[in-house]
Amino acid sequence: MYKKMVCLRSVFISSFDADTRNFRILSMQKKRFYYLIKLQYLGFRYSGWQKQPNQKTIEQMLQKTLKFVVQDSSFKILGAGRTDAKVSALDAAFELFIDEPIYDLDQFQILFNKNLPPDIRITAIKEANEQFNIIKNSKEKEYVYLFSFGEKNHPFAAPFIANIHEILDVELMKKAAKLFEGEHDFSVYTARIQKNTQSVRTIEHCEIRPNTILEANFFPKTSYALHVKGKGFMRYQIRMMMGALIQLGSGELTLSDIQESLRIGNSIQLSYVAPGSGLLLNSLQFD
Repeated sequence: MYKKMVCLRSVFISSFDADTRNFRILSMQKKRFYYLIKLQYLGFRYSGWQKQPNQKTIEQMLQKTLKFVVQDSSFKILGAGRTDAKVSALDAAFELFIDEPIYDLDQFQILFNKNLPPDIRITAIKEANEQFNIIKNSKEKEYVYLFSFGEKNHPFAAPFIANIHEILDVELMKKAAKLFEGEHDFSVYTARIQKNTQSVRTIEHCEIRPNTILEANFFPKTSYALHVKGKGFMRYQIRMMMGALIQLGSGELTLSDIQESLRIGNSIQLSYVAPGSGLLLNSLQFD
């Protein structure tokens, strides 16, 4: 008979090294663990979410910080979606896959935030499982586009609110925003559409109303917010919807043009992409 040898990893307790500011995540066995992490970020100085060569991105900053925080543990992250350059988020999320468990989620969140730059903040961490899929289980997203028009804004407002110099017919824009609700072909509201892109999308709610999302003493006296809710959106879709509304409000497009743009096989061509700095991901819900 052969004597069966079983090699077990040593059992450790999660520890915080005050000198190195490193969080040691240690466990009994080798397997994958899953966590859903909520966060907020100001996107003004980033080239979007997705990691890109020679560019500063949100994903890159999260990965860089996690490498320092978890030390030698193997991990990867997957975002709930991709935001463009300068786009911000009040309620974003990513999934963390890691080969060792996090025993103290509260302490881990504190340490993660301590090492992130001031324009990114972790707001919640909770355990998930292998059945959860951060992309497929996304139930609803709400994007908000903040804008003002006419008078030049204070420079400090630039990261938060798009400043349109022309005078806009906001009441007409409000009527047009409701036209986006329901199921439509949004193929003219995206850039470089591919053959396999699903351009027929459903928007559950679309409305322009006074801005109550963000406030500051350097904001313009009056500003507005386009609220758009749906399960998923194509690249530049919200910004091109906003762009079409701006063109409508300034007299470059008509209400009939907006209606026609949502029909399959239409001949409308749209090219105005509203600035990224006015857009933010306001809420994200999962099944």
